[in-house]
Amino acid sequence: MFIRLLTLSFLFLSLSVQNGHAAGDQVKPPSQAWSFYNGPAGMFGYYDQASMQRGLKVYREVCAACHGLKRVYFRNLEALGYNEAQIKNIAAEYTITKGKLNEEGEWEERPGEPKDKFVSPFANDQQAKYANGGAMPPDLSLITKARANGPDYVYALLTGYKQPPAGEILSDTQYWNTYFPGHKLSMAPPLSDGQVGYEDGSPETLDQYARDVTHFLTWAADPYMEERKKTGLKVILFLIVFAGVMYSVKKKIWKSAH
Repeated sequence: MFIRLLTLSFLFLSLSVQNGHAAGDQVKPPSQAWSFYNGPAGMFGYYDQASMQRGLKVYREVCAACHGLKRVYFRNLEALGYNEAQIKNIAAEYTITKGKLNEEGEWEERPGEPKDKFVSPFANDQQAKYANGGAMPPDLSLITKARANGPDYVYALLTGYKQPPAGEILSDTQYWNTYFPGHKLSMAPPLSDGQVGYEDGSPETLDQYARDVTHFLTWAADPYMEERKKTGLKVILFLIVFAGVMYSVKKKIWKSAH
């Protein structure tokens, strides 16, 4: 019995050590200053429309080659400050498959419309894996919600490519990233200085690209954040006023009771 308990204890300690090493392999990304985290607990946070528009540009020119945005509709871009005509023009740059064959046996297609979702770069998962060396590129609609320290992690990942430490061996399709779990990532560094042109004069640097596309993807994952926070502030103010009124009523009632 003693030997059995000793054996179980040894196995438990071994698993604990292994899990500790696995957890330690994930480097926590540094905290960044984001407008949507402004104020106590982010209470006064807001989305920066200019940054989101630049982030959309980075997504469309770089990220969209491999990553979809299947939960975002073109009409949602109104929140970024685009008007109806601009949204129609953006949507029309995409081709939508109708899902039925024409007389020639080919899939019917039409230009995108505001009611449509962003188009996936691949027809199916198998095609996506084949085009990316067997790795499935994740959809980015909820990426900042699906990762711990979401926005900080996405920014850190995009800027965290380094040369591997001595002794680390990478395959031809792997890249060393400080913040990716296990550090060996199949995605090549997607951003570099001067890669995307900005019309508003913002710096065309890796850091700015990473911040802007992270800002845009944070909005994509939580488009109602500003509305939710405004509602929360109204509720808090109402409760404060209500508490004051009830306190006054209570004092008046108990004053006459005395």
